[in-house]
Amino acid sequence: MTLSPIPQEAGPAGPAAPREADGGSGAAVFDVRHLPITDPAAAPMLRALGEQYDSLYGALAADEMTRFPVHEFDPPDGAFVLLFERGEAVAGGAFRRYDATTAEFKRIWTHADHRRRGLARKVLEELERTAAERGYTRVYLTTGPRQPEAKGLYLATGYTALFDTDAPPFAPWPFEKALSRAAA
Repeated sequence: MTLSPIPQEAGPAGPAAPREADGGSGAAVFDVRHLPITDPAAAPMLRALGEQYDSLYGALAADEMTRFPVHEFDPPDGAFVLLFERGEAVAGGAFRRYDATTAEFKRIWTHADHRRRGLARKVLEELERTAAERGYTRVYLTTGPRQPEAKGLYLATGYTALFDTDAPPFAPWPFEKALSRAAA
């Protein structure tokens, strides 16, 4: 599949080139786009993520999708990434500044019809690469106790649990990961 150039956020050297997240394997080609979180292409993903939070956590998650102002996900301190396959947004995620050296990853999600394909891992890799390029040296994120697949993903990709992984879940699970310049 040949992808046409897609406008992306500008970096120090100008607009970023479209990225194909296929790892050179010849597998399915994903178009990685850095967009504003307010881009219309993000709306279906964010709506589905909000519905998922609501179905898992009910009233406890009511404010999660509006907790942070959208501008916190804008460059240079933040980023929002969508993975597209054949023109459809299939996965995405974002980060915001947590502190001077730490990016907080948020809104990591994969469309229900596209789960178990490694797409969240591709999103994590892109977010980590972008955060490292922007000078962050650490990632902080949380996931909920009703999302064991997310817990497994973060542990499998080198994140350190900041909680007792053997204790019964009762609150959001925090994780962290050091970033190296090699990730950039």
